[in-house]
Amino acid sequence: MHTPSALLDLHGRTHRSLQKLLAHCATLGPEDVNRELPGFGYPSVRLQLHHVIGAEEYWIGVLRGSFRAEDDEADFPDIDALEAYRRRIAESTQSYLRSADPAELNTAREMLTWPDRKRLLVPAHVVLRTQTHIYQHQGQVAAQCRLLGRPIPTGLDFPLD
Repeated sequence: MHTPSALLDLHGRTHRSLQKLLAHCATLGPEDVNRELPGFGYPSVRLQLHHVIGAEEYWIGVLRGSFRAEDDEADFPDIDALEAYRRRIAESTQSYLRSADPAELNTAREMLTWPDRKRLLVPAHVVLRTQTHIYQHQGQVAAQCRLLGRPIPTGLDFPLD
């Protein structure tokens, strides 16, 4: 059984890691942050970061019964804007988890996803997936930073705190 406190702990650790990655990416110039690199589904550092934050926003919205499916990447033109977005979405997820009880988190229920698709989902699994998704894309951003000649600092790709 997943508890709100355990999910909050994991979420906090994940977002501290993402925050450090964003701080590293802030040292890249705008040209590098937006440079499209072949071989990535989201071809730039900025688009990778926007996607991962937006995915958490979407899925927590699904859990709350009110999600956004619009692509608004142009509203986040730089790392500072993405960090503010990250903070806002992290706070939203924390708020959801603080108000959820274990029974709700661990019981499958029907939810509406885009495009008007009903799915049977376990809220705790949805939360866990948003966090593993962040690490998946951190790997993509780390690879992009290496290609841009600015590898991430040692330890950032293996966060334990």
